[in-house]
Amino acid sequence: MKTVGVLTTGGDAPGMNATIRAVTRIAHSRNLQVLGFERGWEGLLTNTFRQLTPRSVGGIVQLGGTMLHTSRCPEFKTEEGLEKAAETLALHKVDGLVVIGGNGSFKGASELSKRTSALIVGIPATIDNDVFGSDETVGFDTAINTAVTAIDKIRDTAISHERIFIVEVMGRERGFLAVNVGISVGAEIILIPEQECKLETILEVIRENTRKGKKAGIIVAAEGVGNTGTIAKEIEKHTSAEVRLSILGYAQRGGSPTARSRLLAGLFAEKAVDVLCGEEGNCVVGLQGGRVTGTNLKKSSETQKPLDLSLMKLAEMLAT
Repeated sequence: MKTVGVLTTGGDAPGMNATIRAVTRIAHSRNLQVLGFERGWEGLLTNTFRQLTPRSVGGIVQLGGTMLHTSRCPEFKTEEGLEKAAETLALHKVDGLVVIGGNGSFKGASELSKRTSALIVGIPATIDNDVFGSDETVGFDTAINTAVTAIDKIRDTAISHERIFIVEVMGRERGFLAVNVGISVGAEIILIPEQECKLETILEVIRENTRKGKKAGIIVAAEGVGNTGTIAKEIEKHTSAEVRLSILGYAQRGGSPTARSRLLAGLFAEKAVDVLCGEEGNCVVGLQGGRVTGTNLKKSSETQKPLDLSLMKLAEMLAT
């Protein structure tokens, strides 16, 4: 193992820069050369990269986003694109490739692994926390705290005006973020893609809270549950509640990573470099039961990570 490539793909997540920094410095401590490919898979297709050194990654641990940038790359999904990416790795004699991203990124990495001799290791960095093989991803804790800070402020207004606020958080397909945020802010209702969103159930909770004298409330909804604006109108139509909608949007992806996200970045990077130095690869490193371990890359990309739905029961009890 002489040369390691690193890239960030898919949606950005707080802590990606901390991960790039950690991979670079740990790899250099093992006398490895590090190449940072820019704009995700696009960098492999266009042969766009920069040499990364311990000094070139200085001062980025606290920064959100990714210094290597990221982009969607439809061409990479084609056979021609995959072959071109493999040729770039061979051209620069890249022995190992560290892919920093989420589940979609690892599906691409799994396909690339079939066409290159370079060993590939995935580091889970996504606010969706949906990577199979890791209890937590880099950036998840930061996204939770970003949403909690915003919703705490929104609740002040909700109480002052005796309104119900629907706060939409990210999560097009999964509800990990919504559940954790909802419990943390004491949301009266949490809506996630994994459970059917029944209007009558929502209305009954609101009516019951009204009977208790509770006129203000927070509904945390993952974006994947449907049109939250329509839900707001239906609640107003069938109850006496005044409802407002707040969409947190891309703010959840940005910002300075929390200590937790930075720590995971370092722990995952160390494991990734260790795996590559051991001439192993095609795996995703992650946190399982408090230990940093590895999971087969193909299995991780093809397996849906289960959401602990008992957390929804906990949320209901806490919201009474």
